[in-house]
Amino acid sequence: MRISDLVAQYIKDILEEQDGEAEIRRNELATTLGCVPSQINYVITSRFTPEQGYIVESRRGGGGYIRITRINDTRSGTIMHIVNSVGKSLDKATAEVMLDNLLGRGVIEAPSAKLMAAATGERAYLSVPQQYRDSLRATIFKNMLLTLLDT
Repeated sequence: MRISDLVAQYIKDILEEQDGEAEIRRNELATTLGCVPSQINYVITSRFTPEQGYIVESRRGGGGYIRITRINDTRSGTIMHIVNSVGKSLDKATAEVMLDNLLGRGVIEAPSAKLMAAATGERAYLSVPQQYRDSLRATIFKNMLLTLLDT
């Protein structure tokens, strides 16, 4: 297992134990896991993003900490968080991360995820001028998510 996977799993375990909120000290965690503090930063910025369903707050200084909060464990709360985090444009890679998050949390089933991936994939937008693709993808993705609220 790679160190970044180990760090991510350790933080997820803390989140599970503490009902979706973890407060960590970067240097202490690095010492515990035998890595450098920058590795902790990398994992937090790449695996605990709003698109993946997390809010990260940090406070610097001697009493500094990093607080990670898992957003809304309810199905509708998770969907609305994703809808609100999409914004006016959405690239294919970010849509895939969001779908993986929804699938991993059990918010959507695999067949729905496949349909949504097809609707947000590049092939669906080949006839659309490049400058409009991400905007159209965001609108379609948000509409699909809002439709899920009714099911």
